[in-house]
Amino acid sequence: MANFSLKITHHRCTVNNTLISKETFSILKELAQNNNKEWFEKNKPIFKQHEAHVKSFFASLQERMNLHDDIEKMKMFRIYRDVRFSKDKTPYKTHFAGSFSRLGSRLRGGYYLQLKPGGSFAATGFWGPEKEDLFRIRKELEMDATDFRKVINEKSFKQIWGDLIGEEVKSAPKGFDKEHPNIDLIKKKQFIFVRHFSDSEVHSKDFIGEVDKSFKAIRPYFDLMSDILTTNLNGESLLD
Repeated sequence: MANFSLKITHHRCTVNNTLISKETFSILKELAQNNNKEWFEKNKPIFKQHEAHVKSFFASLQERMNLHDDIEKMKMFRIYRDVRFSKDKTPYKTHFAGSFSRLGSRLRGGYYLQLKPGGSFAATGFWGPEKEDLFRIRKELEMDATDFRKVINEKSFKQIWGDLIGEEVKSAPKGFDKEHPNIDLIKKKQFIFVRHFSDSEVHSKDFIGEVDKSFKAIRPYFDLMSDILTTNLNGESLLD
């Protein structure tokens, strides 16, 4: 263990805040193999350098996203795990992650990016719609899912984001017909899209642009969902 942790002191962070270096993934790999307070405290200074660099990367990504969307804030998640109610008592996460919130009540949906050796991905959509929002989405899909299906099945959209995923009820939500032709959509509790990235893709100079392009491609979906969630079934605005 001692020799293993010594080599980490030789890692250096790249000054280019649009790149994720192999060294950043190396320290995450070492953390995964030494997930304890003693190792972390010994290597905390160099870890914090990499953490700060990733935060700068997220900030650079936010700047790009603001050219095609209105991002209210970027949040980078803490490395410390909440282990109070978990069987897994390892104290640290083994990835970096950040979220990007859209501005105002008219713009719905959110963005997420995780950086992890062998497990990097971008995600977007609606993770946990509030009860009222979920009901509104379901009623829209019950009435007519034509526009929804057109957006999520568009060829260039699917090439980037693939299929809609998310948790769903087993049969049908209360008050909805389990035989409805759109029940495959109505029974969903989450409306999420995920794109996975290999380590080589993450370390490439084009990675930040590829993530930004992916997030930009989700806009037709966000525009449709924002319209649904800010109007009633008659298409009348719910906003002041």
